[in-house]
Amino acid sequence: MHRRTALSWPAVAAAAFIAIPILGLLLSVLITDSQARDILSHLAATVLPSYVATSLALMACVGTGAAVVGIAAAWVVAAYDFPGRRVYEWALILPLAMPTYVMAYALTDFFQFSGPVQTLLREVTGRPALPWFPAIRSWYGAALVFIFAFYPYVYLLARTAFLERSPGLAEAARTLGCGPARAFFTVVLPLARPAAVAGVTLVLMETLADYGAVSYFGVQTFTTGIYRAWLSMGDRIAASQLAAALLVFVFVLVWLERRSRTRLRFHAGAHKRPPTPKRLTGRSVAWAHLTCLLPLTMGFLLPVAIMLRMAFRDLDAVNWSRYADWLSNTLQLAATTSVLAVAVAVALAYAARLAPGRVVRLANGIAALGYAVPGAVLAVGLLVVVGALDRWLESIGGWQTAFTGTLTLLIYAYLVRFLAVALQTVEAGLAKITPALDASARTLGATSWELLVRVHQPLLRRSLLTAALLVFVDVMKELPATLVLRPFNFDTLAVITDQLASDERLGEAAVPALTIVLAGLLPVIVLARAISRGSLTRS
Repeated sequence: MHRRTALSWPAVAAAAFIAIPILGLLLSVLITDSQARDILSHLAATVLPSYVATSLALMACVGTGAAVVGIAAAWVVAAYDFPGRRVYEWALILPLAMPTYVMAYALTDFFQFSGPVQTLLREVTGRPALPWFPAIRSWYGAALVFIFAFYPYVYLLARTAFLERSPGLAEAARTLGCGPARAFFTVVLPLARPAAVAGVTLVLMETLADYGAVSYFGVQTFTTGIYRAWLSMGDRIAASQLAAALLVFVFVLVWLERRSRTRLRFHAGAHKRPPTPKRLTGRSVAWAHLTCLLPLTMGFLLPVAIMLRMAFRDLDAVNWSRYADWLSNTLQLAATTSVLAVAVAVALAYAARLAPGRVVRLANGIAALGYAVPGAVLAVGLLVVVGALDRWLESIGGWQTAFTGTLTLLIYAYLVRFLAVALQTVEAGLAKITPALDASARTLGATSWELLVRVHQPLLRRSLLTAALLVFVDVMKELPATLVLRPFNFDTLAVITDQLASDERLGEAAVPALTIVLAGLLPVIVLARAISRGSLTRS
């Protein structure tokens, strides 16, 4: 019991560490005065309905679009064999390396009035304007960006579910007279529904959390409203109330996804042979290529090509000395956060392995919730807590905290946001180590620390490197929390990319944007290698 208690405290401490900004945000809403209530009433009567309507429209459009694109691509590469299928298997996840704000800049340059698409159409039609052409800077333009940026979440989970299906069920449906389409919609798709729902939930959470793309398009969402209230209006109460409403919305999404997962349980039955892909011929090959190439082109190939063209066109305009500072700042933050996140994740996962219990499971679950919290909400929650601490210390002795506007606070925010990424990776690595090794080491007199260092650490090396890499890249791409919490005159690649693009200096923004994309390719390569080895086809 004593050993279990000693091993449980890191998990409890980490859970409290993660919960501080969330609890602070919720408490700031509960403790309100008449002025705060007046502000909330004003928000409800003015901007809040538009925030809700736009956010819901985006979620409906993006969720539907990402589900269609992701499931279609997953089914094509899992069920059919055609030239190029092996390349599409891993290439379809490349949009995960593309931040949404970078894709927004690139597609705007491509589809706007002065872009190549409308210019070509005006030349072909002979008309000076195209009133029927949809405006890219709109909520449906943002939806287009999100669909092709986030569909890989659905694709990865649905593809795994399709590969794990029992081929006998589809064959039985065919013998009962079902055509290929009817067999897919009545047998195969329902079996993959839990995985698809989980993927769509991730897509919706990312849509709600995004700031860079919707801000660039001028779309009124909850996230842009939080920043406008805090930075433009200077209204802490309004920002915290909007952030709390968005936080509740996200937690409802998480609850609904978990509830659907428990209710939608389909067992395909034991099968000894994997499904054999059907060989495509003729026109079907062209349709398969179109299904896979369209999302890959819109989500990765086209934005990269556009940014490369702009980078080479305006290469002389890039301030390379400032670029070195931006890169150094970004690498410093990403490296520090990744090391700390892996260390905390190892402590949590190790406690859960050696001292499993309700307290540790609950603490680890709370620690993993940080990834579901949008960066804007997290930033406001931290500023609320630190601001309250500032005021309290000043009232009792005139002291000031050393955290507001510092790298310490920013790294803290990153840890809260991305600890779940490292924790899930380390837990997956530990799960592959048989408990028999632990028992053997115990019989030889190994302590818990010796067991970790001499037995688990060598076996976990690849998982630890993967966890550090994933956190590293997430920190490089993070924009909302960095915008609010960074120290004065401290810019990262993400921040400067957003600032330059907002000033329509896309050529100068292209170089830092491509640097972020290049870094994002690293975890995608790790996933691609896992797919090529087949390790993602069985779970």
